[in-house]
Amino acid sequence: MQHVEIKIVNTSENPIPEYATPGSSGLDLRANLSEPVLLKTMERKMISTGLFLEIPDGYEVQVRPRSGLAWKHGITCLNSPGTVDSDYRGELKVILINLSHEEHIINNGDRIAQMILSRVEKAILQPVIKLESTVRGEGGFGHTGHQ
Repeated sequence: MQHVEIKIVNTSENPIPEYATPGSSGLDLRANLSEPVLLKTMERKMISTGLFLEIPDGYEVQVRPRSGLAWKHGITCLNSPGTVDSDYRGELKVILINLSHEEHIINNGDRIAQMILSRVEKAILQPVIKLESTVRGEGGFGHTGHQ
C-alpha cells in the first residue's frame, strides 16, 4: 500500500482527520461550527471543516457522504463525490442536504463526511469525425429495461 503525504492546516479545535480502522479508505471530516446548525427537511447548507489541504499534483481528494449519517438521519453530501483539486488552497467545506422528513442538528465536531485520496489521470481529447461502433451504441439511461 502506497502512502501519500498531504500537508494540512487545521484551524478548528477538532483533531485532524484520521482513518477509523486499518481497512478504512476514507478519513472522517468534522464540522467546524461556532454554534449548532439546524438542517431542515430538503434544506442544504455549506458546512465548514476548518481544514486547508495541499494535495500533491496528480491527486484529488473526493468528499463523500458518511453511510451512517445517510442511513440513520437522511443526511448526505449534495455533490457526491465532491472533488477537491490539487491546486485548490481554500477551506474544505461540505454541502450537506437533509433528505429526511425530520430536522437535524449539526454540532461542532460532528463527523459529517469523509474524504478519499484518489489518483488522477489526465485525458487527451482527440477530435474525430466518427466513433467506433459497439453493441450498445447510443443506448443510454434505462436502455436495458432492467430496474
